[in-house]
Amino acid sequence: MPNLAKALGLKNEVWFKFENKHHLGSHKGRSIPRMIEEYLEKKVTSFVISSSGNAALAALLTVVAHNKNKPTSTLSLKIYVGEGVTKDKLLTLQSKQDSCISIEQVKNPKQSALNFSKESGATWLRGSTDPLALIGYRSLSEELLKIENLSAVFLAASSGTAAEGIMSGFNAAHTNPELHIVQTDSCHPIINYLLENQNQTVPKVSLNNSLADAIIDKVGHRKESVTKAIINSNGAGWIASDAQINEAIELVKKETGEKISPNSALSVVGLKEAVLSGRKWKGPVACIIGGD
Repeated sequence: MPNLAKALGLKNEVWFKFENKHHLGSHKGRSIPRMIEEYLEKKVTSFVISSSGNAALAALLTVVAHNKNKPTSTLSLKIYVGEGVTKDKLLTLQSKQDSCISIEQVKNPKQSALNFSKESGATWLRGSTDPLALIGYRSLSEELLKIENLSAVFLAASSGTAAEGIMSGFNAAHTNPELHIVQTDSCHPIINYLLENQNQTVPKVSLNNSLADAIIDKVGHRKESVTKAIINSNGAGWIASDAQINEAIELVKKETGEKISPNSALSVVGLKEAVLSGRKWKGPVACIIGGD
């Protein structure tokens, strides 16, 4: 994205990694199918997931494909989505489900998924805590490392699973680009933990919902491991307001012609803020454009 790099005043190359072009809709399409594959080897056939949309879509499409290809050994999937899920996301899920998949909109998706798992014995596809969720992101690390001398990666983070998975892939390849995660002013537990560890002031949480509606994990179960990865790579954490998100969307449209979602714009907000803070790199930097 040379025009974007120029607009930001960077001599470095700026790359976009379009994970929204993944055939399963987002970067979650790298993790969820691998989790299901691992559980299938353990003879698990019943699953449940709570999701703001993208993880649910990845799980749904994976189960639909399996059931179509192996009708004699079908899988079942229960999906819980929150009341705040967008109408478009809900309609997308409903339009692609098969008879072995049920979708329910509830006030508390995580608690509902936990209860369903306990009552039915279904395996909870919970990326925020399951170690298996990290494995699939190594393929994303491998693709990012095709950018020669990659110096930094910027990505939106909710639970931090993708961030931890990507860095584990980088570590396996014996390389260590800076990790920069971006959360919203209404939900930023991982960055809070990072700032506390650096004896910096922790910002207050906005009471308003963010335009970036995929950043919803208010606990941040992976905050310790993600913070360690950020510090060890000399990266940072950034918090995005709605105003900054809109500015990033407009900037990208103007300089690249690409239309990106508020969730995807978080990575660009992080890059812009890093540049404004005086960050410099020797090689290219990459922004991960997530699912819509």
